[in-house]
Amino acid sequence: MAGDLAMSHIVAVLSAMFPEGEDFFVRSVRAQADKVTDPELKKQVAGFIGQEVTHGREHRALNDRLQEMGYPTRRVDRHTRRALRDAERRLNPLTCLAMTAALEHYTAALAETLLTDERAQALLGTSEVREMLLWHALEEAEHKSVAFDVYRAAGGTERRRIWTMRYVTFGFLFWSILHSVLSLLADRAAYNPRRLFRSLAALRHSPFLSAEVVKRIRAYNKPGFHPDEWDNTVLLRRWSAELFGEGGRLADHVR
Repeated sequence: MAGDLAMSHIVAVLSAMFPEGEDFFVRSVRAQADKVTDPELKKQVAGFIGQEVTHGREHRALNDRLQEMGYPTRRVDRHTRRALRDAERRLNPLTCLAMTAALEHYTAALAETLLTDERAQALLGTSEVREMLLWHALEEAEHKSVAFDVYRAAGGTERRRIWTMRYVTFGFLFWSILHSVLSLLADRAAYNPRRLFRSLAALRHSPFLSAEVVKRIRAYNKPGFHPDEWDNTVLLRRWSAELFGEGGRLADHVR
């Protein structure tokens, strides 16, 4: 991540969480898909599942490479699998879907920050990982309201949705921070005080932790909220053309 020590570990940890997270999202949406009667939403559910399966596959390949580089992606993956399987055993399927909708709100907020903020894009450098994360961000922005709409179609209440978001926020932040700290502690570079403190200080100015991002995430807790309050039509059109249009940077990846 442009030589940024802490951000490199944070992004590696998030990537390690994605495969099991994406699988959980798919299971949660599929479990309630029979409640969907709207033909357009049914079509969106099929697209959502296809995209999430692809994300999980690509992140597993990336995570294998990150493990070779010294990041503890396998450990984070195992913990994420145990935690989500435990949630599915203990919680109502509708609550699992509410968790999916909440986490999709987080990923959409981060994805659209990446797609709109040049500072965020600059952190990714020019590698193939940059292209993969931009691709992932585009598709997260595309289907940001699907799990939310399925939750509503399945009869999910505002009370459950908001309380689940509070639970998810605590768990997501706690485990992301803990795994990132443990990852840093295993990295020799983190024992260079000047480099470590410079990197940690830079987090305060990260585009992903801006006041705008925090405000957007908190908006989920408002009664009557819907993800489409943030209209991303122009953003999707621009990045779809840039990545997959004629002469797009990733057009040959999907042929």
